[in-house]
Amino acid sequence: MIDRFALIPILACIFATIVSPLEYTLLKLPPYEDRIDTKIFWPVMAAISVVSALRNHSRLPRPFPSHLICLFAYLAFAGASVLWAFNPGLSLARFAQQAMIVTCIVLPTLLAAPGSDILRGLFLWCFAPAAILNVAFVFENSPSIVAALKGYPGFFMGKNYLGEFAAIPFLLALHEMLYSGWRRVFGAVILVVATWLLFWANSKTAFGLALLVPLAAGLTLLIRRVTRLSPAVILLSVPLCFIVLSSVSHFGLPRLSYMLYGDSSLTGRTVIWDFANTEIARHPLLGWGYQSFWLAGPDAPSVTDAPGWVKQMPDGHSGYVDTKLELGYVGFALLISFILATLHGVGRMADRAPARAWLVLSLALYVIVYNFLESLWMRGYEFLWVMFVILAAEIGRYGRPIPLRRAARGLKRLGRRPPPGARAQPRAGLS
Repeated sequence: MIDRFALIPILACIFATIVSPLEYTLLKLPPYEDRIDTKIFWPVMAAISVVSALRNHSRLPRPFPSHLICLFAYLAFAGASVLWAFNPGLSLARFAQQAMIVTCIVLPTLLAAPGSDILRGLFLWCFAPAAILNVAFVFENSPSIVAALKGYPGFFMGKNYLGEFAAIPFLLALHEMLYSGWRRVFGAVILVVATWLLFWANSKTAFGLALLVPLAAGLTLLIRRVTRLSPAVILLSVPLCFIVLSSVSHFGLPRLSYMLYGDSSLTGRTVIWDFANTEIARHPLLGWGYQSFWLAGPDAPSVTDAPGWVKQMPDGHSGYVDTKLELGYVGFALLISFILATLHGVGRMADRAPARAWLVLSLALYVIVYNFLESLWMRGYEFLWVMFVILAAEIGRYGRPIPLRRAARGLKRLGRRPPPGARAQPRAGLS
């Protein structure tokens, strides 16, 4: 199920999802940027990935998947923003870590053998054990912490982290339920555990999205099957319709927030976004530099210019707002291109592995929508960002053709003769 290349992105996800939060909770270690293990783990994993890619370059897809080209363009622009960043040294250090994270996920995933099931490996070795471990921590969470947070944090820093985490094993377990035998039984167990964690985390957003995105993904793939439209086009029509609706009526985001949460400010987020939009207007094209606005020093604009409690914010609580804030509209355009190209790539996967495409699209939609309320795009090694990069790389594995010789051998084993002039077919990938 897992080869030596596929093991690298799985270890990266384990480090981001289990190791790092446990270090913070149990050992009270400083923020991840200052930890010794962080300064060792990511460089070592990136070096292994680069060496593996150089030694096995023939296994990399040609041409390189277009959505991954968009990812690297987005990453490269973030690196270039160091030149005009408010705090160049801090921006460079954060970019270097991000470059290593993307490298040690994308390259090994593309090098992995066709039979390697990376997503199932993530379920069995990362998210299922983390879900079970969080159950024990939920029972140990002190009543004072639960009362202050209005929910159980598990071994994470807050209840929202537990909620956004629990949706991932929930979706992975739903996919496991499509199979028979012990695989279905274990999937059912983790599905119950993840549902329980979502309930006790008291994260309405995560709980709602965990129920909604599988339905949205299934409907999107059904529409694509009938119309042959790209999933990117189908899904892009949803926010566009909402924008048109809000422009011709009084039904906008504040109204929707009040209906869902009883709070038209999205728990204060609109105050943060209003301030962020004023700062975006000061540097609209190129932004303030990659991660060089929030937590960028005592003289950072987030401290000197922000009103009241906004000064204490670690981010803008929206991945899209923060992208415009840090990288301007150029970086925002690169991010949207990467997202749309990734969604388009799910269509190719659906032609060969419909169940896998449904899972990947469900997980991708969850991360995309969650970024409207939390800042996760290219932020350190947030586990949802790590997960999205793995999904993008997994989609890239389905764009490679099967060599003619191998296809002919497969037909011969089936007792069939390849037709004259037959072209290489796309790799079937995983079911």
